[in-house]
Amino acid sequence: MTFKFYKYQGAGNDFILIDNRDKSFPTGNTQLYNNLCDRRFGIGADGIMLLELIDGYDFKMVYFNSDGNESSMCGNGGRCLVRFAEELNIAKNECRFLAVDGPHYAKISENTIQLQMIDVDGWKQHGDDISLQTGSPHYVKWVDHVDNVDVYEEGKSIRYNNEFKQVGINVNFLTWDNNALHVRTYERGVEDETLSCGTGVTAAAMAYAIKHDLSGDVNVTIETKGGSLRVLFHRDNNSFTNVYLIGPAVKVFEGTINIEE
Repeated sequence: MTFKFYKYQGAGNDFILIDNRDKSFPTGNTQLYNNLCDRRFGIGADGIMLLELIDGYDFKMVYFNSDGNESSMCGNGGRCLVRFAEELNIAKNECRFLAVDGPHYAKISENTIQLQMIDVDGWKQHGDDISLQTGSPHYVKWVDHVDNVDVYEEGKSIRYNNEFKQVGINVNFLTWDNNALHVRTYERGVEDETLSCGTGVTAAAMAYAIKHDLSGDVNVTIETKGGSLRVLFHRDNNSFTNVYLIGPAVKVFEGTINIEE
């Protein structure tokens, strides 16, 4: 069968998007999703997302990492799917959708998508590092110079250590410089560094607030290899509420692909 696909990117995090409102796209085919995301033999992407219909929401987000396995929440992917929904005339100015971690609200403007993330209550300390759940599990480590980190090797060593190897965890390296938080991320499921990670920069911004004991309304500018993002939230002791991930979501191209049945 021949299917139409769309390629989007959000701060360099790129995705294959499929309009699956008619439920015609093959489901449960891990190898197919992995092949489509392959950058040499497929379309190439960090992940693949299906836009589906569900009662009570504008749409449902179904996300698979590039290894072909269904994954936890992807913030940049969610923003791209919102832009895709706008193109499909499903959403205009704002929308509400359901993802694996629950309901999400988004505001749509010409240059950015402002996506509400889940509230976060607490974190776990690992020496000077922390881990927390922002829709996906994240480990956050401060370093002197993020550009000098071997993200693949150091990220993999944490992601596969005895504490995290069974479920896996995303690993973020942080440096504060020139009034912005500079972040690089090793993503589980991709098993490599990505140009940015939405749930990762959200975790990084919260780690910044924890490190500097910030409370109330917090606004953090974040620089990744793929571009600039912003994270807003309200912090009250151990709780982070009204969390928003803000940044671009851009259509790259569209095409068709033949999938053997």
